Amino acid sequence: MTPTARRSSLRSPWLATSGTLLDVQDPVPISDALDSMMKSLRGTDRIQIGGVFGRWEDAVGPDVARHVKPVRLDQGVLTVEAADAAWATQVKFLTAEITDRLATVAGVDIERVEVRVARPGSRRETP
Repeated sequence: MTPTARRSSLRSPWLATSGTLLDVQDPVPISDALDSMMKSLRGTDRIQIGGVFGRWEDAVGPDVARHVKPVRLDQGVLTVEAADAAWATQVKFLTAEITDRLATVAGVDIERVEVRVARPGSRRETP
């Protein structure tokens, strides 16, 4: 087998974010590679994650952001951690508004919000 034929037989195709097959040796922007990897692992791309975590305070306001933090975004399910049970209850009532605001502010569609209460001493509140 010639070196060229051998190299060609060793290549495995990868699916680009555009849906086209790429050869392993084709150059791909790192952002596309990261998006593809994150979607294959979690179904959520870096833009969605950055939108939720980076624009959280803009979406929920400083008062809520001081007591409630996003901790995970996985396939449209946002998990947030509340400082205490009272804030967890408040977030449950605000879920529709929070998902609407995240769609408007960050361009992220959230299907469901799961709320958990932080263990005592596990998180610092910002003043």
